[in-house]
Amino acid sequence: MQKKICVIDGQGGGIGATLIKYLKEAYGESIELIGLGTNAIATAQMLKSGANRGASGENAICRTVTDADCIIGPISVTWPNAMLGEVTPKMSEAIMSCGDVKILLPLTQEKVVIVGVVREPLPHMVQSVVEEKIKEVLKNV
Repeated sequence: MQKKICVIDGQGGGIGATLIKYLKEAYGESIELIGLGTNAIATAQMLKSGANRGASGENAICRTVTDADCIIGPISVTWPNAMLGEVTPKMSEAIMSCGDVKILLPLTQEKVVIVGVVREPLPHMVQSVVEEKIKEVLKNV
């Protein structure tokens, strides 16, 4: 059975689009990639990068994460009112309340410092997700 991975992003969707592009290259059609945008622009970018399906907004995110095998995105998707208010409290609650594995990239525009995390460029973090973290998730799900 194909594993369902939700990639969540907002604003311009660049992080989500990058994740989807590399996940699609590495895993092809063996996984289902769903691009969930906090807005339509982010969703469109993820669909352009190869997401199998996509949806935008609070209700779509809250409903779709409940049956995913894994959620991937910037850490700020778990914070109410992040991304200039695009992440609603209901979205962050749904993401964190579901029992799925969450792979969160320590990227944020908020005034938050995460201690103990090594700052890496986005391509290095995406490489880690694609080559290590997803393999662990797919093996354990």
